[in-house]
Amino acid sequence: MNINSSQKVVTRFAPSPTGFIHIGNLRTALFAFLYARQQGGKFILRIEDTDKAREVAGSIEHIKDSLSWFNLTWDYGPNKPGPFGSCIQSERLAGYHQYATTLINKGLAYPDPYTEAEVESFREQANLEKRPFLFRDHRPLVFETWDGTKPLRLKAPFIKRYHWIDAVRGPLEAGEEAIDDIILIKADGYPTYNFAHIVDDLEMGVTHIMRGDEFISSQPKFLSIYDALEIPYPVFVTLPPILKPDRSKKMGKRDGAKDILAYRDEGFLPEAMLNFLALIGWNPGNDQELFSLGELIQNFSLEKIQRSGGAFNEEKLLWMNKEYLTKLSDEDFFTYLIPHLPTKLTELPLYNTDTFNRLLPIIRDRIHVASEFSEQVGAGEYDFAFVTPDVPVALIQWKKDASPKEALPRLQKVYQLLEVAVFSSTETIKAAVWEYAETIGHGEVLWPLRVALTGRERSPDPFFVAYIIGQVETLHRLRNAIEQLVTD
Repeated sequence: MNINSSQKVVTRFAPSPTGFIHIGNLRTALFAFLYARQQGGKFILRIEDTDKAREVAGSIEHIKDSLSWFNLTWDYGPNKPGPFGSCIQSERLAGYHQYATTLINKGLAYPDPYTEAEVESFREQANLEKRPFLFRDHRPLVFETWDGTKPLRLKAPFIKRYHWIDAVRGPLEAGEEAIDDIILIKADGYPTYNFAHIVDDLEMGVTHIMRGDEFISSQPKFLSIYDALEIPYPVFVTLPPILKPDRSKKMGKRDGAKDILAYRDEGFLPEAMLNFLALIGWNPGNDQELFSLGELIQNFSLEKIQRSGGAFNEEKLLWMNKEYLTKLSDEDFFTYLIPHLPTKLTELPLYNTDTFNRLLPIIRDRIHVASEFSEQVGAGEYDFAFVTPDVPVALIQWKKDASPKEALPRLQKVYQLLEVAVFSSTETIKAAVWEYAETIGHGEVLWPLRVALTGRERSPDPFFVAYIIGQVETLHRLRNAIEQLVTD
């Protein structure tokens, strides 16, 4: 009994507020969002907070912040009730009890008459006999009246082999050993996940359920609830797992499946993250690798979701983030870096915004993600732009010179050339010196210039350094080096 294929598409992302959103959660939300938008349907953010013992304070806001950062907007959510009411399960308890009462009246639900200790003894006996524990083997012959103080269990309507169609996996089946009298309502009055999500999906008109392969083994239990309620099945869409880089197993929290907002803090762009995750388990059918959110919506289809898992390749994520960084305007790249700008840099004596802005091209070229910039600042790699260096005289010596003093006339000439040069770009500065360097020798001219400006053997192109620090500071550093050579 499947849902009407002509019904308007409704998908949902239904996390529990028990911690952070990780990449697997986000990929599920993304695929559900893409399909709803591609089909002109609705996307719901539902909070499944029926396990109050495991709920973590602030998780709901964290979930909303995570999806909002990725621009995965919801039509109905915790802050936006739908025509069906709240999207927070703890605010929908009366509805679950109504459906539970319907099952009781049909003779398909009953209160659990046993204590927890008795149930545990049944389980231990099954283990001793090396057979699966099934509660239905201990189903009472006469059902008590449910007063809400005991767990309410489903009386599984059909003990049979279940067959169903998955939009990705195709035909699936499971034997009667997977069917049991599962708990619908717990002793505390809250529904179980098994029951609540089916009621909510029905009430909210959800047509397509996207979730991980870990739920396949539970599917027969879900189907028995659909059958007991006599409601149509939605379309089941099993998403492929996200695997460790070596593809040895499913990726877990210890393998990098961390808080998705930690990627934001490291400087990954939301566009890059979505693009990257979309390609883990979805094949566009061509060689295109970079997709905007609009392009993902336009191209997405269930038929292109892969059955096999895809590896989480962080090197590819870094590459993709760099590709998106190259698309940013200078102004946007500056804005992107500011939250990651260490005070170590801003407290340097010559720090100013104009100099920093001129440094942006080299920073953009050297990083994949903003956290790398922070590390480079920590290592002092940009100090040359904001600190007048103490130049070791011995370092000024070019390898072909007999002594450092041989560089003196060349630095004096470069000083004269740069004193009248136009500092509008790296090219204009280079043009002022290049003819002289061609005549005397590149190393003979550029080596002492590099050392005079940075105090280092290795640095960015000396003409670029001169452009970054400006004409006044360039001439100041050259004077310092010249004076050291004169007095040495």
